[in-house]
Formats: sequence, structure tokens, C-alpha cells
Amino acid sequence: MGKGLFVLLFAVTAGLTMSGITANLYKLLAKKPDSMAGRALHLAVMVVAGPSVMIENSTASLRKRDCSRLAYGFAVSIAAYWSLALGLFAMSVGEALY
Repeated sequence: MGKGLFVLLFAVTAGLTMSGITANLYKLLAKKPDSMAGRALHLAVMVVAGPSVMIENSTASLRKRDCSRLAYGFAVSIAAYWSLALGLFAMSVGEALY
């Protein structure tokens, strides 16, 4: 059970790290999408950057008292599950390449 829990936590952490790096690079390099191709690229990047952006937006909303703690917890749990999926994908790609 210990190994399974370690793999689970590692996958969530790897996914959230990949999401944060992607989100920050996109914020640094990209400008507001004006064209259809720009919006398509934005959506493709948000597939990977989504958990980090979701946690950032929900934390800002909680601090402004625009959402409840229950809604915040729900958003964080969705972001954690999304990060798990990203992390498992990254681990499977890494395993296939190794």
C-alpha cells in the first residue's frame, strides 16, 4: 500500500509541476489570442496548464470572499484529479521512453 500511495502522490505532484511550468511559460511568452489559431493554441495549452490556473483562480476567489470553502475544496479536488491524469500520462511517456 505504501508504494501505491507514493506513486499516487508522485503522479499528482508531477502533473501539478508540469501544469505550473506550462502556465508560467505561456504567461511569459504569449499575448492575448486574437485569431482563431491563437485561441486554438490557448485551449491546447490550457489542457496542460489547467490545474495550476484553476487553483490560482479559485484561491484568488476565496481570498476575495467570492466563493465558499466548499466550492474552493471542490475546485482543488478537481485540479488534483486533473494533475493526477497529467502526471500518470507523463510517467507512462517516461516509462515508454526509458
